[in-house]
Amino acid sequence: MQILSNVRIAGIAAESGQSTLSGPSVIVTEGPRIAWTGNAANLPDEYAGAPRRDLGGRVVTPGLIDCHTHVVFGGDRAREFEMRLEGASYEDIARAGGGILSSVRDTRAASEDDLLAQALPRVDALLAEGVTTIEIKSGYGLDVEAELKMLRVARRIGQVRPVTVRTTWLAAHALSPEYAADRAAYLRDVVMAGLDRAHAEGLADAVDGFCEGIAFSPEEMGLVFDHAATLGLPVKLHAEQLSDLGGAALAARHGAISADHLEYLGDDGIAAMAASGTVAVLLPGAFYTLRETRLPPVAALRRAGVPIALATDCNPGTSPLTSLLMAMNMGATLFRMTPSECLAGVTLHAARALGLEDRGAIRPGLRADLAVWDIAHPAELSYRIGFNPLHARIVGGDFV
Repeated sequence: MQILSNVRIAGIAAESGQSTLSGPSVIVTEGPRIAWTGNAANLPDEYAGAPRRDLGGRVVTPGLIDCHTHVVFGGDRAREFEMRLEGASYEDIARAGGGILSSVRDTRAASEDDLLAQALPRVDALLAEGVTTIEIKSGYGLDVEAELKMLRVARRIGQVRPVTVRTTWLAAHALSPEYAADRAAYLRDVVMAGLDRAHAEGLADAVDGFCEGIAFSPEEMGLVFDHAATLGLPVKLHAEQLSDLGGAALAARHGAISADHLEYLGDDGIAAMAASGTVAVLLPGAFYTLRETRLPPVAALRRAGVPIALATDCNPGTSPLTSLLMAMNMGATLFRMTPSECLAGVTLHAARALGLEDRGAIRPGLRADLAVWDIAHPAELSYRIGFNPLHARIVGGDFV
C-alpha cells in the first residue's frame, strides 16, 4: 500500500464533458488497484500509516491507452510514403502489390526475435508518453503461421515491458496473394481456421477486419464475426475509411466494441453505433499521412452520444506514428475535438474500445495505472506539439 500525496487529479465531468482538476488530493494504491482517492484531510484511518510519496502538486491522469495499433511488423514503407507524395493514391499502391502486401513479405521473412526487436523501439516511444495499455493487431502475415507469429510477439511485448497488451486477430486485413483466385477459401483456411488456433493458444483477445472495397465486404466480415461469436470473442472493425459500405452498422449489429477510422460514416452507421454502444475510434495519424480531406463526423457522433476514442494506428504504411500525445493534438487540430474529448479518448473511451472496464479513470477499485505530468492543466496534453511533459508512469501501482 502507498499514498500518492499532493496530486491534482484530472477527470472528465459527466454532465459537461469538460476536464476537471481536483486537489491537492491523495491517491491510495493497494497492490495493483486504487483503494481510495480524495482530500488528504478525509483520509480514512486505515490508510494513515501507509508510506507516502509527495508528487509536488503535479497533475495525474489515468494511464494512457493506445487502443488501435499495428506495432508488430517487418520492414518499413518509406518508399511508398515518397510515392504518395509523387501522386500515387493508397488504392493505386495497394492494387499494384504494394501497401499491406509489402509489409506481408517482410513480416513473413522475419523471425519472432526479429519482429520483437523491431517492435520494441516503437512500443518504448509510446510508453515514454504515459501509455500503460496497448492494443496490438496481427494482419501482416496473411497466412496462419505468420499471423500466429505476430500475436506471439505481441504477447512477448507484455512480458518484457511493463504494459498491458491486448491482442487482436486481423487476418481479414487483406487478401493473401496465394488465395487471389479464391476469397472464400482464404476466409475458411486462414481467417477462420487460424482464429481457431489463435483462440486455442490464448493469443487472441478480439477479432478485427478491414471492411473496404480493396479488402473485405460486409457480407464476408459478417461470416468472420459469426465465427468469432462461436468462440466468445469480441469484434471490432476497420470501417468507412475510404467509402461507406455500411461496415459500422454491420459491426454494431454484431455488438462490436469499436468501429475504427470512420471518415465516410453516415447517419445510419452513427445511429447503429449509438444504439449498440460501439465506440468510435478515430485515427488522425492515417488521415494526416494519407492527406485525406474527408473528416470523420465528429459533431454528429457527439450529438448521438457515441463515445469517441483516439489512437495512433501505428503501422508501416499509413500511420507511422508512435506518439499518442501527437494523436491527441491531431484529434484537436484536424478533427476539431476538444482537449477534454481528446483526454477521454485516450483513457476512458479507449478502455471501452478494448472492452476493459477496470481502467481509464481514477476511482477506487480500478487498476492503479496512472500518468504523472509536469503541466498546469490537462489541456496542455493536446495543446503542445512535439513536447512530452511526462514525469512518471505508474503501472499496477508500481512506478516504472
